[in-house]
Amino acid sequence: MINVMRKVTAIATKSDTCAIPCFDHHKVNQVKKALSKEEKHLPELADFYKLLGNTTRLKILLALAHGELCVCDIAHVLALSMAATSHQLKLLRNQGWLDMRNDGKMVYYWLNSEDLLKALKGDLEILEARLG
Repeated sequence: MINVMRKVTAIATKSDTCAIPCFDHHKVNQVKKALSKEEKHLPELADFYKLLGNTTRLKILLALAHGELCVCDIAHVLALSMAATSHQLKLLRNQGWLDMRNDGKMVYYWLNSEDLLKALKGDLEILEARLG
């Protein structure tokens, strides 16, 4: 059983790929060519989705869609500690999705990516339509 699991999780080698003759070589080659152009960005895209794959960070982005908020207000919205909230904000800011400003001891954040907000809202609409 352990050998089977290793084979499933291993990267496919030439001998592991499908041995059945392909019916549409032209189409397969077109898809492979198209994917090769996008392949260099796939690790970054996976990281992008990994960062968005957290409900706390999604809530922050959607909360900031309503406008600028201080860290304390965001913490109250999320029912999290200031430290936990600040950590999540830092991750989002490092991606360039948020901007911040200091006002004395207060730190304010706002969303600076309208494209990301449109994508998130569009995804929510798709999900709501699927769920009924």
